[in-house]
Formats: sequence, C-alpha cells, structure tokens
Amino acid sequence: QVQLVESGGGLVQTGGSLRLSCAASGRTFSINAMGWFRQAPGKEREFVGGISRMSEGTYYADSVKGRFTISRDNTKNTVYLQMNSLKPEDTAVYYCAASPLDRGSPVERTYSNWGQGTQVTVSS
Repeated sequence: QVQLVESGGGLVQTGGSLRLSCAASGRTFSINAMGWFRQAPGKEREFVGGISRMSEGTYYADSVKGRFTISRDNTKNTVYLQMNSLKPEDTAVYYCAASPLDRGSPVERTYSNWGQGTQVTVSS
C-alpha cells in the first residue's frame, strides 16, 4: 500500500503564493504518475495538474495554467505544487494522488491512492 501525506496549506492573501508538498511512503515503487486535485465547498473534486514519473510531462487544468507548477523529487518520494498569483477561487482542500499509469490523467479513477488533503484559503 501507498500512503500520501500533504502539507503546506494555509491562509494567504490574493496574489500570494504557497507550495504544497506530498510525501509518499510504503510501496512507492508502484507509483508512476502523480496528480493534484482540489475540492471547494459545495463543488465536486476537480483536477489541478499531473506529472509523469520522470517529470517528462506535466499537465494542468486551464484554470491554473501559468500560475501553478508541479514538480517531483523521486529521491525523496515527494511531489510539489507551487501555487503563485493565488485567487479566492483557488480556495479548496487540495489532494495529491498516485497513479500506476505513465502520465498524470485528469480522471480520478485512474488514481489508486489518495492523501487526506490540505486546506488552502485565499482571502480577498
């Protein structure tokens, strides 16, 4: 089994930045792509971005493209989400997820392991 633990969430003003981390443990050899999702109050969980195993491919939702950057350090079994130019509509619980597939799909069912989430709140 794979365990994922997110950290780095918090309260930030509009235009500010945060960096989320997701540390994986357990059967990490089974992880290929990693993804970030978010869920705002009263809304469905949505794809934020994904990254392939060797970082050769990154994929983003249109709503965050140009503002968010995903990276990973396989030596630390950690994936990051750098969030810049934050907006109030970015307020959500952010989840990382691990997939056995090669690329970070926006489809939730392609991910086999999920973290518990970390709250990001952007004040206006």
